Amino acid sequence: MVSSDVQEQFATNGDEELRRLNAEIAAFQASRPSSWSFPIEVVREARRKGLGVFPGLSPDPDARAVDLPGEAGRMIPVRILHPADGNARGTYLHFHGGGWVFGEAVENDPRLRRLADATGLCVASVDYRLAPENPFPAGPDDCEAAALALVEGRLADLPTQFLAIGGESAGAHLSALTLLRLRDRHQMAPFHAANLVAGCFDLSMTPSVRNFGPERLILNTDDIGEFVRRFVPSEVDPRGADISPLYARLEGMPPALFSVGTRDLLLDDTLFMHARWLAAGNRADLRVQPDGCHVFETFASEAGTRSVQAMASFLNRQIAEVAASCPRVLARVAPD
Repeated sequence: MVSSDVQEQFATNGDEELRRLNAEIAAFQASRPSSWSFPIEVVREARRKGLGVFPGLSPDPDARAVDLPGEAGRMIPVRILHPADGNARGTYLHFHGGGWVFGEAVENDPRLRRLADATGLCVASVDYRLAPENPFPAGPDDCEAAALALVEGRLADLPTQFLAIGGESAGAHLSALTLLRLRDRHQMAPFHAANLVAGCFDLSMTPSVRNFGPERLILNTDDIGEFVRRFVPSEVDPRGADISPLYARLEGMPPALFSVGTRDLLLDDTLFMHARWLAAGNRADLRVQPDGCHVFETFASEAGTRSVQAMASFLNRQIAEVAASCPRVLARVAPD
């Protein structure tokens, strides 16, 4: 059955805390040179140190890193978090954001720790190859390989009785591509839920991206163009269904939660993808946060806390649904 649950109302007065946060972010970024004026590795290192707009790294002390064998002997790093109570109910496969150029799994430890403990899911966050050193299809290939390894029981002995997939920004894009690749290349639909946060689903740019303009509120219009130029080879059509999932056939996708803020330049990507997900006969919830900037959950705010809680609630509902449909799974995944 097709269903849609819009979980956040457009409040007339908006969110004052997020408006203050947006003003601080915009002022900070306006006072700094564009990231594109520096070498890529300089920006990556500054990001690790918290010298940019995002908070610095706060690694989870209980996370562990594993290397997943890839093609030609290459290793794919994967960061693993287990629920603190040791009662694993399944696994959440996560892909980080960063425009396919920046970012790494460890950046998301605090948020992923909260999700792991709130859902009882182990988390496997993939450090896929980044552009421009490794343009499309390298990153999606790594994500596909990690998904296959998880499904086949070859990823750190992680539980597979319930499987979720998701990520933020470029990570949401890679999640959608991975689901499509599993369906089309492997005739598989192993994931029970998708958590898609502020994804870029049309690399040729939706109207909200094109019209956002020069203000850098995390990202601006030019930033998306710069990311796409580094990620997509010149001979590849950015509207191709193999790279822009908005243009793909979407039948057979799992129930999904789409989350975005109204001050996110990727707003249309989420609204359009949610509509197409439903039109293809899938189930989908939509959560739109008034005044939320791009991946506002990264920053401390009440709205960000509520958003992460909504993601956990969505995953818990899907776990309960799967468990109810299979008593033997229920016996394995029921919390103590």
